[in-house]
Amino acid sequence: MIIILIWSFAYTSWSMMGRFGLVSLGHGGFMGVGAYTTALLWNYKGLTPWLGIPVAVLAAGVLAVVVGYPCFRVRIIGHYFALVTLALSGIVLQVITATRDVTGGSLGYTPERPRGGSSLLALQFGSKTTWYLIALAVWAAGLYVWFRVDRSMLRYALEAIAEDEDAAAAAGVHVTAEKLKITVLSAVMTALAGALYCQYQMFISPDTVSGIAVSLQMVFAVVVGGIYVALGPTIGAVITILLAEVLRIQFGTRAVGWDNLVYGVLLVLFIVFLPRGILGSALAWRRAR
Repeated sequence: MIIILIWSFAYTSWSMMGRFGLVSLGHGGFMGVGAYTTALLWNYKGLTPWLGIPVAVLAAGVLAVVVGYPCFRVRIIGHYFALVTLALSGIVLQVITATRDVTGGSLGYTPERPRGGSSLLALQFGSKTTWYLIALAVWAAGLYVWFRVDRSMLRYALEAIAEDEDAAAAAGVHVTAEKLKITVLSAVMTALAGALYCQYQMFISPDTVSGIAVSLQMVFAVVVGGIYVALGPTIGAVITILLAEVLRIQFGTRAVGWDNLVYGVLLVLFIVFLPRGILGSALAWRRAR
């Protein structure tokens, strides 16, 4: 449940952009920045995660601006924008892997444990109940942000931009600023998810919190659950996490990578037959009834 809630928050973060036609394949990069920045600041500088997480979130926000602002200014949209963000995800993965003397590279990285195993200062708790409450609170906060965006003028501006950027600009919408707002919001939330995942698991590797595979996993989960429904990413998280766990338990090391194969096949099927996702299609069917 803790893992599902943390990933649900990450998927909800991605859906902030995806529902408005801003298809990002670089959120694995933002999640990696959040996880590794928090852990490195704790291990090398002794900076408590209570301060390290805001720094990591700020770093992800700056990265989102550095990548997003030029794209939006020169109107890189659609699949071109997806390719730019895909490159971002790959670059973050390669940087983490290449700086193995600092990050541990492909072998992974572990935040140092304080004496006694649990510490409020280190944001490390031995009790699963504590982590469950933290994950539940963060997940609820993610839904709250989703609903606030859904009921704000930002939503209408982004929907207008998704339909026709020129018409939206002619109507007085600042296209670059509005797109940048939702991009930064999505990035910082994803970085927060990465930091919490790191603190809970106490072990991270480039493949688990960054890279193209993580980005595609987010896309798959949101599409399966329902990209236009607040609880759609949560449904997607339940499906993806349980699928990965069932494969791991049933087949062990023989099933390494199978979840990504299944994700790909199911993603095609859902896009073709259930483009609204499971929850979105169920709600549409209910309204039709």
